[in-house]
Amino acid sequence: MNLKLTKKTHACVQLEKDGRTLVIDPGTFSESDAALGADAILVTHEHLDHFNEERLRTGLEANRAAEIWTLRSVAEQISAAFPGRVHTVGHGDAFSAAGFDIQVHGELHAVIHPDIPRITNIGFLVDGSVFHPGDALTVPDHAVDTLMLPVMAPWNKISEVIDYVREVKPRRAIDIHDALLTDLARPIYDSQIGGLGGADHARLAPGDSTQL
Repeated sequence: MNLKLTKKTHACVQLEKDGRTLVIDPGTFSESDAALGADAILVTHEHLDHFNEERLRTGLEANRAAEIWTLRSVAEQISAAFPGRVHTVGHGDAFSAAGFDIQVHGELHAVIHPDIPRITNIGFLVDGSVFHPGDALTVPDHAVDTLMLPVMAPWNKISEVIDYVREVKPRRAIDIHDALLTDLARPIYDSQIGGLGGADHARLAPGDSTQL
């Protein structure tokens, strides 16, 4: 597969193939130009570290052909701002965006605390290979080559992260959702996830790329 992955800050990633660019979750923690150059944008849920309207506007104003695919809770907030360019999708849907084949998996955000109502959340499987789960430990009913792994969040702990890698069984796991992880903690996470997860484990600095 000729697919280039570029890590942005926190939960945002960019995928490039055949001259087309797909961006997932350009949120407030990500670079202000995280969606710039996108032909298609995917948003997993409404939390600000995954969804930022100004980031989306930057991408859509730069490329008038760019479009967004997201779940209803986000689409309802932005459809009026970007008429005709926002598509609502949910679990079980499949579609093509900028030459990428996308499958949607999952319905709910992980539990943060029982007293906090759960919101909706979807994950995206790109080209049957790369899975971005958003803020959930969704296991797609499809083999995954590269798992974008949310390593540090108010809703998870490292044992759950390790068990998630074991359950998905990807060939490789690459960290996302890591803006809250301190530099002191990173070697510990690298060692434990890499040693116990059962898959190749990688961490990319923001702006770094790898060929998949």
